[in-house]
Amino acid sequence: MILVADIGNTTITAGVYQKDKLLACWRLASDKKRSEDEYGVMFLNLMQHAGLQGKLSGAAISSVVLPLTERVRLAIEKYLDVKTLVVNHKTDLGLGIALDNPEEAGADRIVNAFAASKLYEQPVIVVDFGTATTFDIVSDNKFVGGMITAGIKIQADALSNFTSKLPNVKIEAPKKAIGTNTIDAMLSGLVRGHSCMIDGMVEACEKELGKKATVVATGGYSPIISDNLKRPFDVVNPELTLEGLRMIWEKVNR
Repeated sequence: MILVADIGNTTITAGVYQKDKLLACWRLASDKKRSEDEYGVMFLNLMQHAGLQGKLSGAAISSVVLPLTERVRLAIEKYLDVKTLVVNHKTDLGLGIALDNPEEAGADRIVNAFAASKLYEQPVIVVDFGTATTFDIVSDNKFVGGMITAGIKIQADALSNFTSKLPNVKIEAPKKAIGTNTIDAMLSGLVRGHSCMIDGMVEACEKELGKKATVVATGGYSPIISDNLKRPFDVVNPELTLEGLRMIWEKVNR
């Protein structure tokens, strides 16, 4: 049984796997003010509440928040008493990283690319809806690159923060393309606009790849976006990153 955790800019998504079965999953705020001990107690309490304390054989984490990477690793090792693998570009995955500077690749993107290479027909494009919306492309068992753009929540917050009359909105499916009030107009622009961007990016990627790709979505806004695409996602896998961390831990610890 292993603990996996993906540390993002907004949220830490964590889960416990027994083999390939996800037994528990939690979403915590990524708070740089929390100490190592605070994170340790939090993980310990979660494990106790789920009835899983003392049953772990290891842990694996990916992180794009450098101040939290070591803090969370030490918290897990101290309070849960297991060795923790921190995934980065140097982790031996058997997956080529064909980037100009491999060390620049976010750990979450490497994990997504690895998971996609094992689970889906290549070439594969992973669209991950997090704080940023990222596209990770795997072809011929190599992570060949991708795109990074502002996430849909960042766009919504920017509209509210940098304009005098636009409110904060809850991200949900727009009723129609032409909004007849401010909220509907914003939702149409945010959701349909994001969907059009994804349609265009996928088309551009497939043109460069020279073939049709498997398009996989992960992250919270996947279902809302998929309903507004010209070409729906081939697969929606909300836990792809956690699944990738599990697979990497198993590969490294064979």
